[in-house]
Amino acid sequence: MTSASDTPPPPAPPLEKGLRGDSVGLLATIALGLASVAPAYSIAVTLGLVTLVVGDLAPAALLLGFVPILLTAFAFRELNRRMPDCGTTFVWNTRAFGPAVGWVAGGWTVLVATVLAMTTLAQVGASATLAFLGLDAAAGSTFAVTAVAVVLIALVVTVAYRGIQLAAHVQYAMLGLQLLAMLAFGVAAFARDGAATPSLSWVSPFAFDDFGSFAEAVLLCLFIYWGWDALITFNEETVDSDRTPGRAAVASTLILLVTYLFTAFAAISFAGTGTGGLGLGKAENAADVLTLLSPTVLGGAASRVVTLAIAVSAVGALLTCAGSSPRSTLSMSAHGALPAAFGRVHPRFRTPAFGTVFFGAAAAVALVLLTLVSADFLGDAILSIGLLIAFYYGVTGFACAWYFRRRLRNSPRDLLVKGVLPATGGLMMLAAFVRSAYDMADPDYGSTSLGGVGGVFLLGVGSIVLGAVVMLLVRTRHRRFFQHGRTAVTTLSVTEN
Repeated sequence: MTSASDTPPPPAPPLEKGLRGDSVGLLATIALGLASVAPAYSIAVTLGLVTLVVGDLAPAALLLGFVPILLTAFAFRELNRRMPDCGTTFVWNTRAFGPAVGWVAGGWTVLVATVLAMTTLAQVGASATLAFLGLDAAAGSTFAVTAVAVVLIALVVTVAYRGIQLAAHVQYAMLGLQLLAMLAFGVAAFARDGAATPSLSWVSPFAFDDFGSFAEAVLLCLFIYWGWDALITFNEETVDSDRTPGRAAVASTLILLVTYLFTAFAAISFAGTGTGGLGLGKAENAADVLTLLSPTVLGGAASRVVTLAIAVSAVGALLTCAGSSPRSTLSMSAHGALPAAFGRVHPRFRTPAFGTVFFGAAAAVALVLLTLVSADFLGDAILSIGLLIAFYYGVTGFACAWYFRRRLRNSPRDLLVKGVLPATGGLMMLAAFVRSAYDMADPDYGSTSLGGVGGVFLLGVGSIVLGAVVMLLVRTRHRRFFQHGRTAVTTLSVTEN
Protein backbone atom coordinates (compact mmCIF):
# COMPACT_ATOMS: atom_id res chain seq x y z
CA MET A 1 0.00 0.00 0.00
CA THR A 2 1.18 3.53 -0.70
CA SER A 3 1.13 6.28 1.86
CA ALA A 4 -1.05 9.33 1.53
CA SER A 5 1.98 11.38 0.54
CA ASP A 6 2.52 9.11 -2.48
CA THR A 7 -0.94 9.86 -3.88
CA PRO A 8 -1.03 12.80 -6.31
CA PRO A 9 -2.99 15.73 -4.92
CA PRO A 10 -6.46 15.97 -6.44
CA PRO A 11 -7.05 18.80 -8.87
CA ALA A 12 -9.35 21.54 -7.75
CA PRO A 13 -13.05 20.95 -8.49
CA PRO A 14 -14.02 22.19 -11.95
CA LEU A 15 -14.91 25.84 -11.59
CA GLU A 16 -17.90 27.45 -13.21
CA LYS A 17 -17.35 28.21 -16.89
CA GLY A 18 -20.92 29.27 -17.59
CA LEU A 19 -22.23 25.99 -19.02
CA ARG A 20 -25.62 24.66 -17.91
CA GLY A 21 -25.04 21.84 -15.43
CA ASP A 22 -27.25 18.75 -14.96
CA SER A 23 -28.66 19.15 -18.47
CA VAL A 24 -28.40 15.55 -19.69
CA GLY A 25 -28.41 12.12 -18.08
CA LEU A 26 -26.74 8.81 -18.89
CA LEU A 27 -29.01 7.82 -21.78
CA ALA A 28 -28.68 11.17 -23.54
CA THR A 29 -24.91 11.12 -23.05
CA ILE A 30 -24.70 7.64 -24.61
CA ALA A 31 -26.82 8.91 -27.52
CA LEU A 32 -24.44 11.82 -28.05
CA GLY A 33 -21.48 9.45 -28.05
CA LEU A 34 -23.06 6.98 -30.48
CA ALA A 35 -24.25 9.72 -32.80
CA SER A 36 -20.78 11.28 -32.96
CA VAL A 37 -19.43 8.04 -34.46
CA ALA A 38 -22.00 8.06 -37.31
CA PRO A 39 -22.49 4.28 -37.07
CA ALA A 40 -24.54 3.78 -40.25
CA TYR A 41 -22.15 5.84 -42.36
CA SER A 42 -19.01 4.42 -40.73
CA ILE A 43 -19.88 0.75 -41.25
CA ALA A 44 -21.22 1.43 -44.76
CA VAL A 45 -17.97 2.95 -46.05
CA THR A 46 -15.49 0.86 -44.04
CA LEU A 47 -16.79 -2.72 -44.13
CA GLY A 48 -16.11 -3.16 -47.85
CA LEU A 49 -12.54 -1.87 -47.51
CA VAL A 50 -11.85 -4.23 -44.61
CA THR A 51 -13.33 -7.15 -46.54
CA LEU A 52 -11.08 -6.40 -49.51
CA VAL A 53 -8.08 -6.81 -47.19
CA VAL A 54 -9.07 -9.85 -45.09
CA GLY A 55 -12.18 -11.37 -46.69
CA ASP A 56 -14.60 -13.06 -44.29
CA LEU A 57 -12.29 -12.23 -41.37
CA ALA A 58 -13.72 -8.69 -41.40
CA PRO A 59 -15.70 -9.40 -38.17
CA ALA A 60 -12.43 -10.52 -36.54
CA ALA A 61 -10.81 -7.25 -37.60
CA LEU A 62 -13.75 -5.33 -36.15
CA LEU A 63 -13.35 -7.21 -32.89
CA LEU A 64 -9.59 -6.70 -32.70
CA GLY A 65 -9.88 -3.04 -33.71
CA PHE A 66 -12.27 -2.62 -30.81
CA VAL A 67 -9.70 -3.77 -28.21
CA PRO A 68 -7.52 -0.60 -28.15
CA ILE A 69 -10.69 1.51 -28.30
CA LEU A 70 -12.10 -0.20 -25.19
CA LEU A 71 -8.79 0.11 -23.35
CA THR A 72 -8.68 3.80 -24.22
CA ALA A 73 -12.26 4.16 -22.97
CA PHE A 74 -11.11 2.92 -19.57
CA ALA A 75 -8.44 5.63 -19.57
CA PHE A 76 -11.05 8.27 -20.39
CA ARG A 77 -13.33 6.95 -17.65
CA GLU A 78 -10.69 7.00 -14.93
CA LEU A 79 -9.29 10.39 -15.90
CA ASN A 80 -12.76 11.90 -16.09
CA ARG A 81 -13.56 10.62 -12.60
CA ARG A 82 -10.51 12.44 -11.31
CA MET A 83 -10.73 15.54 -13.52
CA PRO A 84 -14.23 16.16 -14.93
CA ASP A 85 -13.51 19.07 -17.24
CA CYS A 86 -14.93 19.80 -20.69
CA GLY A 87 -11.34 20.19 -21.89
CA THR A 88 -10.89 16.40 -21.44
CA THR A 89 -7.67 15.30 -23.19
CA PHE A 90 -6.22 18.83 -23.06
CA VAL A 91 -6.58 18.96 -19.29
CA TRP A 92 -5.59 15.35 -18.65
CA ASN A 93 -2.46 15.37 -20.80
CA THR A 94 -1.42 18.73 -19.37
CA ARG A 95 -1.73 17.39 -15.83
CA ALA A 96 0.23 14.26 -16.73
CA PHE A 97 2.92 15.52 -19.12
CA GLY A 98 2.88 19.31 -19.01
CA PRO A 99 1.41 22.17 -21.04
CA ALA A 100 3.26 21.53 -24.33
CA VAL A 101 2.03 17.95 -24.67
CA GLY A 102 -1.40 18.93 -23.39
CA TRP A 103 -1.76 21.75 -25.90
CA VAL A 104 -0.54 19.80 -28.96
CA ALA A 105 -1.69 16.21 -28.27
CA GLY A 106 -4.76 16.91 -26.16
CA GLY A 107 -5.93 20.13 -27.77
CA TRP A 108 -4.70 20.91 -31.27
CA THR A 109 -4.63 17.35 -32.64
CA VAL A 110 -8.19 16.64 -31.49
CA LEU A 111 -9.50 19.89 -32.93
CA VAL A 112 -7.82 19.42 -36.32
CA ALA A 113 -9.13 15.85 -36.57
CA THR A 114 -12.62 17.08 -35.74
CA VAL A 115 -12.59 19.88 -38.33
CA LEU A 116 -11.38 17.45 -41.01
CA ALA A 117 -14.09 15.01 -39.96
CA MET A 118 -16.71 17.75 -40.19
CA THR A 119 -15.77 18.36 -43.82
CA THR A 120 -16.33 14.76 -44.85
CA LEU A 121 -19.45 14.33 -42.71
CA ALA A 122 -21.02 17.41 -44.28
CA GLN A 123 -20.11 16.19 -47.76
CA VAL A 124 -21.48 12.68 -47.16
CA GLY A 125 -24.61 14.04 -45.52
CA ALA A 126 -25.22 16.34 -48.48
CA SER A 127 -24.71 13.72 -51.20
CA ALA A 128 -26.82 11.11 -49.34
CA THR A 129 -29.61 13.64 -48.78
CA LEU A 130 -29.68 14.59 -52.45
CA ALA A 131 -29.71 10.91 -53.43
CA PHE A 132 -32.58 10.20 -51.03
CA LEU A 133 -34.57 13.03 -52.60
CA GLY A 134 -33.98 11.50 -56.02
CA LEU A 135 -31.79 14.38 -57.19
CA ASP A 136 -29.15 12.11 -58.71
CA ALA A 137 -27.74 14.78 -61.02
CA ALA A 138 -27.21 17.15 -58.09
CA ALA A 139 -25.71 14.33 -56.01
CA GLY A 140 -23.10 13.89 -58.73
CA SER A 141 -22.30 17.61 -58.91
CA THR A 142 -19.36 18.81 -56.82
CA PHE A 143 -20.80 22.34 -56.65
CA ALA A 144 -24.26 21.20 -55.54
CA VAL A 145 -22.91 18.79 -52.92
CA THR A 146 -20.54 21.42 -51.52
CA ALA A 147 -23.30 24.05 -51.38
CA VAL A 148 -25.69 21.70 -49.55
CA ALA A 149 -22.86 20.62 -47.24
CA VAL A 150 -22.24 24.23 -46.21
CA VAL A 151 -25.97 24.63 -45.53
CA LEU A 152 -25.91 21.50 -43.34
CA ILE A 153 -22.97 22.90 -41.36
CA ALA A 154 -24.93 26.11 -40.80
CA LEU A 155 -27.98 24.15 -39.60
CA VAL A 156 -26.08 21.99 -37.11
CA VAL A 157 -24.20 25.02 -35.80
CA THR A 158 -27.55 26.70 -35.17
CA VAL A 159 -28.78 23.68 -33.19
CA ALA A 160 -25.51 23.37 -31.25
CA TYR A 161 -25.57 27.11 -30.52
CA ARG A 162 -28.96 26.82 -28.83
CA GLY A 163 -27.88 24.21 -26.29
CA ILE A 164 -27.07 20.63 -25.47
CA GLN A 165 -30.64 19.69 -24.49
CA LEU A 166 -31.97 20.51 -27.96
CA ALA A 167 -29.02 18.71 -29.55
CA ALA A 168 -29.66 15.60 -27.41
CA HIS A 169 -33.34 15.46 -28.39
CA VAL A 170 -32.45 15.78 -32.08
CA GLN A 171 -29.87 13.02 -31.68
CA TYR A 172 -32.42 10.62 -30.17
CA ALA A 173 -34.48 10.72 -33.35
CA MET A 174 -31.53 10.51 -35.73
CA LEU A 175 -29.78 7.73 -33.81
CA GLY A 176 -33.02 5.75 -33.56
CA LEU A 177 -33.46 5.85 -37.33
CA GLN A 178 -29.89 4.64 -37.90
CA LEU A 179 -30.12 1.70 -35.51
CA LEU A 180 -33.56 0.72 -36.84
CA ALA A 181 -32.33 0.79 -40.45
CA MET A 182 -29.25 -1.29 -39.61
CA LEU A 183 -31.38 -3.80 -37.66
CA ALA A 184 -33.86 -4.11 -40.55
CA PHE A 185 -31.03 -4.60 -43.03
CA GLY A 186 -29.40 -7.29 -40.89
CA VAL A 187 -32.56 -9.25 -40.21
CA ALA A 188 -33.60 -9.15 -43.88
CA ALA A 189 -30.12 -10.18 -45.03
CA PHE A 190 -30.06 -13.22 -42.75
CA ALA A 191 -33.58 -14.21 -43.90
CA ARG A 192 -32.78 -14.12 -47.65
CA ASP A 193 -32.58 -17.43 -49.50
CA GLY A 194 -29.00 -18.48 -50.06
CA ALA A 195 -27.58 -16.50 -47.15
CA ALA A 196 -24.66 -18.39 -45.63
CA THR A 197 -24.74 -19.52 -42.02
CA PRO A 198 -22.38 -17.29 -39.98
CA SER A 199 -19.25 -19.04 -38.77
CA LEU A 200 -17.28 -18.48 -35.58
CA SER A 201 -14.15 -18.68 -37.71
CA TRP A 202 -15.05 -15.21 -39.01
CA VAL A 203 -14.11 -13.76 -35.61
CA SER A 204 -10.98 -15.85 -35.04
CA PRO A 205 -7.99 -13.61 -34.25
CA PHE A 206 -5.62 -16.44 -35.24
CA ALA A 207 -6.82 -16.92 -38.82
CA PHE A 208 -5.01 -14.01 -40.46
CA ASP A 209 -2.45 -15.05 -43.08
CA ASP A 210 0.09 -12.30 -42.41
CA PHE A 211 0.71 -9.41 -40.06
CA GLY A 212 0.52 -6.79 -42.80
CA SER A 213 -3.08 -7.53 -43.76
CA PHE A 214 -4.01 -7.94 -40.10
CA ALA A 215 -2.55 -4.53 -39.19
CA GLU A 216 -4.11 -2.78 -42.20
CA ALA A 217 -7.57 -4.17 -41.41
CA VAL A 218 -7.38 -3.25 -37.73
CA LEU A 219 -6.21 0.26 -38.58
CA LEU A 220 -9.19 0.68 -40.89
CA CYS A 221 -11.46 -0.44 -38.07
CA LEU A 222 -10.12 2.21 -35.70
CA PHE A 223 -11.86 4.85 -37.81
CA ILE A 224 -15.34 3.38 -37.41
CA TYR A 225 -15.12 3.53 -33.61
CA TRP A 226 -13.63 7.00 -33.42
CA GLY A 227 -15.78 9.81 -32.07
CA TRP A 228 -17.35 8.31 -28.94
CA ASP A 229 -14.99 10.43 -26.82
CA ALA A 230 -16.84 13.57 -27.96
CA LEU A 231 -19.44 12.78 -25.30
CA ILE A 232 -16.82 13.45 -22.58
CA THR A 233 -16.62 17.12 -23.61
CA PHE A 234 -20.19 17.52 -22.32
CA ASN A 235 -19.19 16.24 -18.86
CA GLU A 236 -19.75 19.52 -17.04
CA GLU A 237 -23.33 19.56 -18.34
CA THR A 238 -24.24 16.00 -17.34
CA VAL A 239 -25.87 14.68 -14.20
CA ASP A 240 -23.21 13.21 -11.86
CA SER A 241 -20.43 14.63 -14.06
CA ASP A 242 -17.57 12.63 -12.56
CA ARG A 243 -19.23 9.27 -13.32
CA THR A 244 -21.87 9.56 -16.04
CA PRO A 245 -19.55 10.43 -18.97
CA GLY A 246 -17.15 7.59 -18.12
CA ARG A 247 -19.96 5.06 -17.93
CA ALA A 248 -21.41 6.40 -21.17
CA ALA A 249 -18.01 6.08 -22.88
CA VAL A 250 -17.67 2.39 -22.06
CA ALA A 251 -21.35 1.66 -22.80
CA SER A 252 -21.30 3.43 -26.17
CA THR A 253 -18.23 1.51 -27.36
CA LEU A 254 -19.82 -1.82 -26.41
CA ILE A 255 -23.04 -0.91 -28.24
CA LEU A 256 -21.01 0.01 -31.30
CA LEU A 257 -19.19 -3.33 -31.24
CA VAL A 258 -22.43 -5.33 -31.14
CA THR A 259 -24.03 -3.21 -33.87
CA TYR A 260 -21.04 -3.44 -36.19
CA LEU A 261 -20.55 -7.20 -35.73
CA PHE A 262 -24.25 -7.85 -36.40
CA THR A 263 -24.18 -5.77 -39.60
CA ALA A 264 -20.90 -7.30 -40.79
CA PHE A 265 -22.11 -10.86 -40.23
CA ALA A 266 -25.35 -10.07 -42.09
CA ALA A 267 -23.63 -8.45 -45.07
CA ILE A 268 -21.06 -11.24 -45.46
CA SER A 269 -23.69 -13.96 -45.02
CA PHE A 270 -25.83 -12.44 -47.77
CA ALA A 271 -23.26 -11.22 -50.30
CA GLY A 272 -20.20 -13.32 -49.54
CA THR A 273 -16.64 -12.16 -50.14
CA GLY A 274 -16.33 -13.18 -53.78
CA THR A 275 -15.27 -10.90 -56.61
CA GLY A 276 -18.37 -11.27 -58.76
CA GLY A 277 -21.84 -9.72 -58.62
CA LEU A 278 -22.56 -8.21 -55.21
CA GLY A 279 -19.57 -9.94 -53.60
CA LEU A 280 -17.76 -7.83 -51.05
CA GLY A 281 -14.43 -8.92 -52.48
CA LYS A 282 -15.13 -6.87 -55.61
CA ALA A 283 -13.29 -3.53 -55.46
CA GLU A 284 -16.14 -1.64 -57.13
CA ASN A 285 -18.48 -2.69 -54.30
CA ALA A 286 -16.31 -1.44 -51.44
CA ALA A 287 -17.29 2.23 -51.41
CA ASP A 288 -20.69 1.90 -49.70
CA VAL A 289 -21.80 -1.61 -48.74
CA LEU A 290 -25.19 -0.72 -47.25
CA THR A 291 -26.31 1.36 -50.22
CA LEU A 292 -25.10 -1.34 -52.61
CA LEU A 293 -26.87 -4.26 -50.93
CA SER A 294 -30.03 -2.59 -49.60
CA PRO A 295 -32.08 -2.62 -52.84
CA THR A 296 -31.62 -6.40 -53.11
CA VAL A 297 -31.96 -7.11 -49.41
CA LEU A 298 -34.86 -4.78 -48.57
CA GLY A 299 -36.40 -3.90 -51.91
CA GLY A 300 -36.40 -0.57 -53.72
CA ALA A 301 -38.70 1.48 -51.47
CA ALA A 302 -37.37 0.21 -48.14
CA SER A 303 -33.76 0.61 -49.28
CA ARG A 304 -34.30 4.36 -49.45
CA VAL A 305 -34.61 4.31 -45.67
CA VAL A 306 -31.02 3.05 -45.51
CA THR A 307 -29.92 5.93 -47.74
CA LEU A 308 -31.75 8.31 -45.40
CA ALA A 309 -30.12 6.62 -42.39
CA ILE A 310 -26.66 7.22 -43.86
CA ALA A 311 -27.52 10.88 -44.45
CA VAL A 312 -28.88 11.22 -40.92
CA SER A 313 -25.86 9.38 -39.55
CA ALA A 314 -23.46 11.88 -41.08
CA VAL A 315 -25.53 14.88 -39.98
CA GLY A 316 -25.85 13.50 -36.44
CA ALA A 317 -22.09 13.12 -36.13
CA LEU A 318 -21.66 16.58 -37.60
CA LEU A 319 -23.96 17.97 -34.91
CA THR A 320 -21.95 16.37 -32.11
CA CYS A 321 -18.71 17.69 -33.60
CA ALA A 322 -20.23 21.17 -33.73
CA GLY A 323 -20.94 20.90 -30.00
CA SER A 324 -17.81 19.15 -28.73
CA SER A 325 -15.01 21.24 -30.26
CA PRO A 326 -16.23 24.59 -28.85
CA ARG A 327 -16.29 23.05 -25.37
CA SER A 328 -12.68 21.95 -25.76
CA THR A 329 -11.59 25.45 -26.72
CA LEU A 330 -13.79 26.89 -23.95
CA SER A 331 -11.71 24.93 -21.44
CA MET A 332 -8.45 25.89 -23.12
CA SER A 333 -9.45 29.54 -23.00
CA ALA A 334 -10.68 29.31 -19.41
CA HIS A 335 -7.32 27.87 -18.37
CA GLY A 336 -5.43 30.59 -20.21
CA ALA A 337 -4.22 28.57 -23.20
CA LEU A 338 -6.28 30.35 -25.91
CA PRO A 339 -7.67 33.87 -26.44
CA ALA A 340 -10.50 34.96 -24.16
CA ALA A 341 -13.00 35.02 -27.04
CA PHE A 342 -13.21 31.21 -26.98
CA GLY A 343 -14.31 31.42 -23.34
CA ARG A 344 -17.43 33.48 -24.06
CA VAL A 345 -20.64 31.71 -23.10
CA HIS A 346 -24.04 32.78 -24.39
CA PRO A 347 -25.99 34.30 -21.46
CA ARG A 348 -29.27 32.59 -22.43
CA PHE A 349 -28.30 29.30 -24.09
CA ARG A 350 -25.24 28.74 -21.88
CA THR A 351 -23.18 27.46 -24.81
CA PRO A 352 -19.69 28.54 -25.99
CA ALA A 353 -21.13 30.97 -28.52
CA PHE A 354 -17.99 32.26 -30.23
CA GLY A 355 -16.37 28.83 -30.39
CA THR A 356 -19.47 27.24 -31.92
CA VAL A 357 -19.65 29.78 -34.73
CA PHE A 358 -15.87 29.70 -35.19
CA PHE A 359 -15.70 25.94 -35.71
CA GLY A 360 -18.70 25.95 -38.01
CA ALA A 361 -17.01 28.60 -40.14
CA ALA A 362 -13.67 26.76 -40.00
CA ALA A 363 -15.27 23.52 -41.22
CA ALA A 364 -17.11 25.31 -44.03
CA VAL A 365 -13.98 27.14 -45.18
CA ALA A 366 -11.89 23.95 -44.99
CA LEU A 367 -14.48 22.06 -47.05
CA VAL A 368 -14.61 24.71 -49.77
CA LEU A 369 -10.83 25.16 -49.94
CA LEU A 370 -10.04 21.45 -50.03
CA THR A 371 -12.71 20.91 -52.68
CA LEU A 372 -11.30 23.73 -54.80
CA VAL A 373 -7.77 22.38 -54.51
CA SER A 374 -8.72 18.84 -55.46
CA ALA A 375 -11.32 16.22 -54.68
CA ASP A 376 -8.39 13.81 -54.27
CA PHE A 377 -6.76 16.16 -51.78
CA LEU A 378 -9.95 16.20 -49.70
CA GLY A 379 -10.00 12.40 -49.75
CA ASP A 380 -6.42 12.22 -48.48
CA ALA A 381 -7.23 14.73 -45.75
CA ILE A 382 -9.96 12.39 -44.57
CA LEU A 383 -7.60 9.38 -44.57
CA SER A 384 -5.09 11.34 -42.48
CA ILE A 385 -7.59 11.50 -39.62
CA GLY A 386 -6.56 7.96 -38.71
CA LEU A 387 -3.07 9.15 -37.80
CA LEU A 388 -4.43 11.92 -35.61
CA ILE A 389 -6.80 9.53 -33.84
CA ALA A 390 -4.08 7.00 -33.02
CA PHE A 391 -1.76 9.78 -31.82
CA TYR A 392 -3.99 11.49 -29.29
CA TYR A 393 -5.68 8.30 -28.08
CA GLY A 394 -2.25 6.74 -27.52
CA VAL A 395 -0.90 9.72 -25.59
CA THR A 396 -4.05 9.80 -23.44
CA GLY A 397 -3.72 6.10 -22.60
CA PHE A 398 -0.18 6.69 -21.32
CA ALA A 399 -1.31 9.87 -19.55
CA CYS A 400 -3.74 7.83 -17.46
CA ALA A 401 -1.11 5.30 -16.39
CA TRP A 402 1.43 8.04 -15.66
CA TYR A 403 -0.94 10.30 -13.73
CA PHE A 404 -2.07 7.46 -11.46
CA ARG A 405 1.36 5.81 -11.25
CA ARG A 406 1.63 6.28 -7.47
CA ARG A 407 -1.77 4.70 -6.88
CA LEU A 408 -1.25 1.54 -8.90
CA ARG A 409 -0.14 -0.42 -5.81
CA ASN A 410 -3.25 0.54 -3.86
CA SER A 411 -5.32 -2.38 -5.16
CA PRO A 412 -5.47 -4.90 -8.00
CA ARG A 413 -8.30 -2.87 -9.51
CA ASP A 414 -6.24 0.31 -9.59
CA LEU A 415 -3.32 -1.54 -11.15
CA LEU A 416 -5.57 -2.97 -13.86
CA VAL A 417 -7.94 -0.14 -14.82
CA LYS A 418 -5.67 2.83 -14.09
CA GLY A 419 -2.41 1.32 -15.26
CA VAL A 420 -2.28 -1.90 -17.26
CA LEU A 421 -5.34 -1.44 -19.47
CA PRO A 422 -4.78 2.24 -20.38
CA ALA A 423 -1.04 1.72 -20.96
CA THR A 424 -1.73 -1.30 -23.16
CA GLY A 425 -4.29 0.69 -25.13
CA GLY A 426 -1.82 3.56 -25.46
CA LEU A 427 0.90 1.22 -26.69
CA MET A 428 -1.43 -0.31 -29.27
CA MET A 429 -2.57 3.10 -30.47
CA LEU A 430 0.94 4.48 -30.84
CA ALA A 431 2.02 1.27 -32.58
CA ALA A 432 -0.89 1.85 -34.98
CA PHE A 433 0.31 5.44 -35.42
CA VAL A 434 3.86 4.34 -36.32
CA ARG A 435 2.67 1.60 -38.65
CA SER A 436 0.16 3.95 -40.32
CA ALA A 437 2.77 6.68 -40.75
CA TYR A 438 5.17 4.21 -42.33
CA ASP A 439 2.54 2.98 -44.78
CA MET A 440 1.23 6.46 -45.57
CA ALA A 441 4.67 7.84 -46.41
CA ASP A 442 4.56 5.73 -49.58
CA PRO A 443 3.71 8.07 -52.50
CA ASP A 444 1.29 5.44 -53.80
CA TYR A 445 -0.75 5.56 -50.59
CA GLY A 446 -3.87 7.65 -51.15
CA SER A 447 -4.39 9.89 -54.16
CA THR A 448 -1.72 12.60 -53.85
CA SER A 449 1.99 12.92 -53.15
CA LEU A 450 4.60 15.65 -52.90
CA GLY A 451 8.34 15.18 -53.30
CA GLY A 452 8.01 11.43 -53.28
CA VAL A 453 6.09 11.40 -49.98
CA GLY A 454 2.44 10.40 -49.67
CA GLY A 455 -0.04 13.24 -49.26
CA VAL A 456 -1.85 11.41 -46.45
CA PHE A 457 1.40 11.26 -44.45
CA LEU A 458 2.13 14.93 -45.08
CA LEU A 459 -1.35 15.95 -43.98
CA GLY A 460 -1.42 13.74 -40.88
CA VAL A 461 2.10 14.16 -39.53
CA GLY A 462 2.22 17.66 -40.97
CA SER A 463 -0.82 18.66 -38.90
CA ILE A 464 0.92 17.55 -35.71
CA VAL A 465 4.14 19.38 -36.63
CA LEU A 466 2.11 22.48 -37.52
CA GLY A 467 0.49 22.22 -34.10
CA ALA A 468 3.90 22.40 -32.45
CA VAL A 469 4.71 25.53 -34.47
CA VAL A 470 1.39 27.17 -33.61
CA MET A 471 1.95 26.31 -29.95
CA LEU A 472 5.23 28.24 -29.99
CA LEU A 473 3.38 31.26 -31.35
CA VAL A 474 0.56 30.91 -28.81
CA ARG A 475 3.15 30.59 -26.06
CA THR A 476 4.30 34.18 -26.65
CA ARG A 477 0.78 35.46 -25.92
CA HIS A 478 -0.20 33.07 -23.13
CA ARG A 479 2.95 32.78 -21.07
CA ARG A 480 1.16 32.14 -17.79
CA PHE A 481 -0.30 28.82 -18.92
CA PHE A 482 2.99 27.52 -20.30
CA GLN A 483 5.08 28.81 -17.38
CA HIS A 484 2.97 27.27 -14.63
CA GLY A 485 2.98 23.84 -16.23
CA ARG A 486 0.80 21.08 -14.84
CA THR A 487 -0.79 23.24 -12.16
CA ALA A 488 -2.16 25.69 -14.74
CA VAL A 489 -5.24 23.58 -15.37
CA THR A 490 -6.26 23.30 -11.71
CA THR A 491 -7.68 26.82 -11.65
CA LEU A 492 -9.33 29.06 -14.19
CA SER A 493 -7.23 31.85 -15.65
CA VAL A 494 -10.05 33.51 -17.55
CA THR A 495 -13.70 33.81 -16.55
CA GLU A 496 -16.19 34.68 -19.27
CA ASN A 497 -19.85 34.52 -18.24
